[in-house]
Amino acid sequence: MELNLENFTPFSALIGGMLIGLSATLLLLLNGRIAGVSGIMNGIFLSPKQEKFWRIAFIAGLFLGAVSFQLMNPGFFSPRQEYPLWLLIPGGFLVGFGTRMGSGCTSGHGICGIAILSRRSIFATLTFMASGMLSVFLIRFGLGVV
Repeated sequence: MELNLENFTPFSALIGGMLIGLSATLLLLLNGRIAGVSGIMNGIFLSPKQEKFWRIAFIAGLFLGAVSFQLMNPGFFSPRQEYPLWLLIPGGFLVGFGTRMGSGCTSGHGICGIAILSRRSIFATLTFMASGMLSVFLIRFGLGVV
């Protein structure tokens, strides 16, 4: 198996990372909230009415930003479509289970938690990364899904 670097885009990754950091900083400074997407999403259903608007606006902004980018840059992303459904469905459930078990998602722990030097978030992020690497290794080399 050869390493494919034809989609290596450090400039767009840098800009995207800066925008994520800026949005997380602004949400914390202006709203006093951590930009953990799983917590924001969960709060849409469980928070008091006055909390719902900003949460819905945040999630809608994520969705609309991605759709707008794709419309302005058609063909920039080419998502893989050949993954077997029997891997995607349990994978989605495991991600949801993991965010509940870990008390947050990669955005809450990996971006915001590490920024405030939370030991729990640093450990959680290391666990996410190790689990992701192990999963890719097992799926590619154990199951042969490329």
